[in-house]
Amino acid sequence: MRSQDETAIVACIPSLRRYARGLVSDAQRADDLVQDTLERAWGRLPQWQRRDDIRPWLFGILHNRFIDIVRATRSRPEDSAGDELPDAVQRAEQSDRLEVRDLDRALQRLAPEQREVLLLVAVEEMSYQEAASVIGVPIGTVMSRLARARERLRRELQNRAPAEQQGASALHRIK
Repeated sequence: MRSQDETAIVACIPSLRRYARGLVSDAQRADDLVQDTLERAWGRLPQWQRRDDIRPWLFGILHNRFIDIVRATRSRPEDSAGDELPDAVQRAEQSDRLEVRDLDRALQRLAPEQREVLLLVAVEEMSYQEAASVIGVPIGTVMSRLARARERLRRELQNRAPAEQQGASALHRIK
């Protein structure tokens, strides 16, 4: 392996961790998923076509490993993925922590197919073509899933605001 390949793989680790964390919503499981991805990539590096960017190839391996895990957990419902929420990043404002928590919960309620496309395009800033190659679907499917994910996320986040306001209006002033 060339040093250039090693550097390219190491440069992708933060993005792989962020994507994995968004998929499984648990830091430890996300790190395990990235570790599995890196082990598989390392073992299959001769199969990588150097003419292509290594980033979509690595994300494809991570995606396929995630799908394998989801399929395995469906056969064992007691170990379902995504039940726990990650620890929110420490912020100065409590409302910021609540917004991060609400966003993460809304992301986890998306269908896995929609969540992965949203994370790849919106967070990892992949092109539609790169995202399509990572998850192995046509570009039109990526665009459709992305549109549905954005709309559902928008509805989920807008629907929580009236409930908060409704709760605030239910408070009565007592003298």
